[in-house]
Amino acid sequence: MKKSQSQLRQDLVSGDWIVIAPGRAKRPHDFLKKRRPRRRSPRSTCPFEDPQASGNGAPILIYGDKAWELQLIHNKFPAFVHKNVCSGIMKDGPYSVTDTSGHHELLITRDHDKNFSQLSRTRARQVLEAFRDRYLMLTNDKCIEYISMFQNWGPTAGASIAHPHYQFIAVPIVPPDVMHSLRGSLQYEKERHRCVHCVMLAWEKKYKKRIIYENAGAIVYAPFVSKAAFEVRIFPKRHLPYFENTLDHDMDCVADALQAALRRVRAVLKDPDYNFFIHTAPLKDKNRYGMYHWHIEIIPRFSLNAGFELGTGIEINSVDPDMAARLLRG
Repeated sequence: MKKSQSQLRQDLVSGDWIVIAPGRAKRPHDFLKKRRPRRRSPRSTCPFEDPQASGNGAPILIYGDKAWELQLIHNKFPAFVHKNVCSGIMKDGPYSVTDTSGHHELLITRDHDKNFSQLSRTRARQVLEAFRDRYLMLTNDKCIEYISMFQNWGPTAGASIAHPHYQFIAVPIVPPDVMHSLRGSLQYEKERHRCVHCVMLAWEKKYKKRIIYENAGAIVYAPFVSKAAFEVRIFPKRHLPYFENTLDHDMDCVADALQAALRRVRAVLKDPDYNFFIHTAPLKDKNRYGMYHWHIEIIPRFSLNAGFELGTGIEINSVDPDMAARLLRG
């Protein structure tokens, strides 16, 4: 594709179309211009310096030899609240409704100024292990269908507190975007008898231009169908449908890859706000989703959707993923 040529591309999993428009609006290097330094909140008023002194309850999980280094707490303002009885899906006229029964929790790292990319290798791995530990604790909750694990970094990405933290939300439904991905993966496997994600990874390794980083067990690349500028994905190399079943070696490799990806986003793109989230197969129907391949997606926040995107569901990305990978690779 020529530098100024736009192209419609269809996602292999979801079937969604996106526009890669490198000649439109900003050039890739415009994203790299000097940005204002991130304003850090003072430690003296930070509620996560001492979560219990700030009115939070006892930790659900706590990690650290002497003092705490990582703790999981209940969100003081939860979107989902645990209930002892599952309400089920009911009808309100033509609409389906259910209670917001679930869990909404925060995973907090001790250091006020060290985000995920700046943590030690051990501590970064421990963040993902804490997610896995809590995930396994909730596998027998019959009211839960899916668990979402993510980080919002910066105000434009939805973070209201600057102290690095991560969120863990267990919900009574499979979210639509996840179901979209599951159905697409299932359909591809049904028609071609192969994991669609493994097919994409094999193509990226052969093509090479969009790979940003890899180690023995994980790979980082810019997707051919990137919905956002400088979108990045991290996959374990082994076919693993379920995040909670990931062994220590694979988790260590993914933690290393996620740190490497976020370091490059921070350094090359001048520390933008971003979201990263984990997509994994649901808690239930274990025999149904063996074709899925869990992964992490990073979305730097540079733009907002306008009329075309909102009205059509077609995203416009003004940075060619080949160029994004080349810049992030360094």
